[in-house]
Formats: sequence, structure tokens, C-alpha cells
Amino acid sequence: MCTFVETPDVNILIDPGASLGPRFGLLPHPREYRTLAEARGQMALRADQADVVTISHYHFDHATPTYTDYVWNLSSFAVAGQLYRGKRVLAKDYRGRVNPSQRRRGWMLDGMIRKSVKSLEAADGRTISIGGTVLRFSEPVSHGEKGGPLGWVLMLTVEHGGERFMHASDVQGPMASETAESILSEKPELLYIGGPPTYLADFQGLRAQVEKAWDNLERIVREVPEVVIDHHLMRAGGWPQSFQRVITACEEAGHRIRTAAQFLGLKDELLESQRKRLYEEEPPSKEFVGWSKLPEEKRRLTPAPV
Repeated sequence: MCTFVETPDVNILIDPGASLGPRFGLLPHPREYRTLAEARGQMALRADQADVVTISHYHFDHATPTYTDYVWNLSSFAVAGQLYRGKRVLAKDYRGRVNPSQRRRGWMLDGMIRKSVKSLEAADGRTISIGGTVLRFSEPVSHGEKGGPLGWVLMLTVEHGGERFMHASDVQGPMASETAESILSEKPELLYIGGPPTYLADFQGLRAQVEKAWDNLERIVREVPEVVIDHHLMRAGGWPQSFQRVITACEEAGHRIRTAAQFLGLKDELLESQRKRLYEEEPPSKEFVGWSKLPEEKRRLTPAPV
């Protein structure tokens, strides 16, 4: 959900991270690695143009780590340095309202980048004015279900000239009704939101929470003129039936809901959900298969031959 926002006063890079994940007992397909590399290139380009970098939480698809990992993140100290160096970094406070794993990741990132950034500041609940642009960070909200194990994230509203864009990553729908209320209170014209993890609904017993997320999203699309929904939702292989009522509610209100690819005029490519088929229809090279059989630590330090 890395996003670049440009106003007459400031350029903002939100959630500078991207990563792949395990699925179906398979490593990512070479097409997934090539797509991630393209995303990394776009992120680096926008980082060069950014004045401010914001971090909603410390999962690696939202905050690039400084260690080398060619299996999941295509990350390294050099890659992270290009994203953060010389920037004003406004990040989730890793010392409060955070679960143990993210506290550790936040502390490690702080230690590695603090000397190279312009500033590194906790952003929780803050409102920051830069010229005529206002950055309004929420108090920490649930990463998915209220009281769940994944901790908290920050939402960000960027306002200029009476226009409001809101970025709500990893709220998963939102599952929590309190998060929905917080979103609606901001009255954004454009909302970019992480959808519910439908692929986990039965596997992790989240069916009731996912249905609650659809209820909350239905309320949101009736009031927010334009919604871009992506992230966890796109890990599934198709649109669930529950999503149809959200689309209907959106149409009844004369509003619009799209995926990030559709927003950019591109075609959705749900590569992760198609991983099994990709391995069958586009078998990896012998070199890639050999790399996949390396010990895990060696794979992390060796780029995949894609």
C-alpha cells in the first residue's frame, strides 16, 4: 500500500514497504519476484522526490527493513537507506500501543536509520501543518479485529485546499467498528483502505470478523465519494459474494469503489492467489529451482535468478 501524495507544499511517501509471502507451500513464483522488483523501483523513484516519509506500522510490507532479504522483501541496508535518508520520518511510536514483534522491529529500524534521516518522530495522534497542507495522524487503531494479536496501526489524512485524502492500511475492512467511525469522522473525498483478509476467513476462524468488515465497509462507501480498496483483499482469488452488497451500496449512493490497479487504469493481477497455476503453466528455470533448494539463510543473501 505504498502511496505517493503530492501537494503544492510537500511530497509524502506513505508506508515505504513491499513484500511477498508464503502460500500453498510454495515460494513466490519468478513473476512475483519480477513484479516486486518493479514495485521497489517505483518506490525508490518516489522516495527521491519525497520530503516526508510516513510509517503506519512495522510490518515489512509497510516499512522496509534494513537487513538483507532476497526471499520475501528484496531488502538491504542500501535499499532502506535510499527510502529514508535525509527525510523527515513520521512513524508509529514503537514504545506504546504496539505488540512485541513490532516494538522490536521499530526499535531496530530506529537504531539503523536515526543518524541518516532529517528527523524521526512519533506520529501517533499528531496534526502537522506544512505550508497549506495538513497531515493528521489518527490515534492507534486496531490492525484488524479489536483486541487482536496483530497490534495497532496509524491512519493518515492529508488535507489541502479543502480536499481530504485518507490512507488506512491494514485495518482489514475495517473489522473494528471504532475504526469505521474514525474514518467517517474525517470525511475524506478519497479513501485508500486495506480490505478484509477473506482468504483467512475460515482458515483462522475469522468469518464473523470478515462479515463485520463488510458491514463497516458498506457504511463507509455510502458516505465516502471514492474508495480504493486493496491489500489483504487482493490475496484472494476472486470477489466474494459479500462484496457485491458493498458494490450495490456504493452504486446506490452514486459513489465509486475500485482496486488500486483499476484506479491507475491497469488490470488486476492477483499473482499470489494464482501461484499454483503459475508454477504449472510457467515452470521456473533450472537455476531458479536450484536457488529454491539452497539453505534458507543462503537464499536470503542470494538474489533469485528470475
